Amino acid sequence: MKTVTAMLLLAMTAATGLAHADGPAPERQPMRPVSDCLRPDRVNEWYVVDQRTVIARTGPDRYLVKLTADCPRLGIGQQLLFRANDSNRAAGMGAVCGEVGESVISRDQPPCAIQSVSKIDKAQFKKLEKHTSQHGFISNGGTPPTKP
Repeated sequence: MKTVTAMLLLAMTAATGLAHADGPAPERQPMRPVSDCLRPDRVNEWYVVDQRTVIARTGPDRYLVKLTADCPRLGIGQQLLFRANDSNRAAGMGAVCGEVGESVISRDQPPCAIQSVSKIDKAQFKKLEKHTSQHGFISNGGTPPTKP
């Protein structure tokens, strides 16, 4: 019994050490004002850049969304949803600002917590778009929208 307890304690200690191997999580600095945040109901195209990065466009506004952990199956089946935290949903805005409790949801992938959201310009968006692995269009029945 002591061996099992010792092994369990050793495994828990190792797992805790691995969880903190990258150092402390970066400090959150949510976007402000909230009116500048990503509005999920206005997203008309999105791209998965890598396992921790998504870009999205809402008309003329473009956003860089960083995730807290790897999400390897993000965007599979051309489905990606941005979910605001309970506070912003209750306020009726549904804005995604990089606050605690926000996530990106995709088929066959548990919700992925959002670390940060920031606006980017058209040139940055285009540069990141070239390196994407998954993408989708929300408006016009799944066809690409007219680019501004």
